[in-house]
Amino acid sequence: ARHRGHQPASVHFVSYSSSASVSMGSLHEEPGHGIGDLLSGLQEAYGSGRTKDLAWRRAQLKGLLRLLTEKEEEIFDALHDDLGKHRAESYRDELGALVKSVNHTLKNLERWAAPEKAQAPLVSFPATALVVPEPLGVVLVFSCWNLPLGLALEPVSGALAAGNVVVVKPSELAPSTAAFLAANIPRYLDPKAVKVILGGPEVGEQLMEHRWDKVLFTGSANVGRLILTKAAKHLTPVALELGSKCPCIVDQLDSKRDRQIAVNRIAGAKWSVCAGQACVAIDYILVEEKFAPILIELLKSTVKRFTATPECMAKILNTKHFQRLSNFLDDDRVARSVVHGGSVNQKTLTIEPTILLNPPLDSDIMTEEIFGPLLPIITVCRMDYIM
Repeated sequence: ARHRGHQPASVHFVSYSSSASVSMGSLHEEPGHGIGDLLSGLQEAYGSGRTKDLAWRRAQLKGLLRLLTEKEEEIFDALHDDLGKHRAESYRDELGALVKSVNHTLKNLERWAAPEKAQAPLVSFPATALVVPEPLGVVLVFSCWNLPLGLALEPVSGALAAGNVVVVKPSELAPSTAAFLAANIPRYLDPKAVKVILGGPEVGEQLMEHRWDKVLFTGSANVGRLILTKAAKHLTPVALELGSKCPCIVDQLDSKRDRQIAVNRIAGAKWSVCAGQACVAIDYILVEEKFAPILIELLKSTVKRFTATPECMAKILNTKHFQRLSNFLDDDRVARSVVHGGSVNQKTLTIEPTILLNPPLDSDIMTEEIFGPLLPIITVCRMDYIM
């Protein structure tokens, strides 16, 4: 696969398959009728060979663009229902990014799909060699709940551009967006080549009992391990985009201008995407002790400026995740480390952007991925001690 994209899970596929690869299928319905029976439809669609035609690929990408433009208001409503996202955030992180990506793919599709000359060994002289990009077959996409539109349709666009057929399993934790995808994808894309299946973890388990030519999963490490284990049974290649505790290292804050630029970027990287509920969000900061007071004051003032209108910030996904984040702050040792924020509202599922200074390293907030608007700052004597 040739990897491209501005986000970790933004993958453009120009895939290579062997003669032994078996294409599978997908489904738009709930799996009550049997996944195996419905898979045959996609197997037939891919086997017909029409998905390899560049005209078909362009038509699917243009269909995606029509979907994103004609259904813009419905998309904004769905993302607000699921996550409380403001229109500006939805456009910046999902809708607008998708439009830009699909246009980029359309612009480069013919070049990406063209055979490339390859060096042939001397023993084969006078033969010449080409590397010919071929689709793998059937791609299964498990999308996530925090970017439920972008991380569903971005890999779909790449798979279709490469001539594959696709099954999308949206996250059940973003039900409005999942319902939107199920209702609209068959209207704008080839319904025999792109399927949407709704359901919870049990549906995912059923899907992974079947053989796929490629599986893409965005989510937690625990579920990623299950996906990889199931895929190993069929030797299915898997792309996992997982979360972790991502630190931000602040090595110096000498220049007044540079320090504000750095803090603006930290605030944006922590709180602007789904209220910190993103795998690429900063989990905690490492900074030298002498710079900590400056950093904290700048963060406080910047957060107040960025969150002057609280309704512009996304909500916590659901009560379960809200309680998980609240439990971090319920630890007395952690609560004493709060230097800014800390307010929670269970009724609205919102948590104020919160800054903590040196919470205990053995506390849950420092041993688990935070995935929310809480930002610990850990100080060190010298930065080279942690390198």
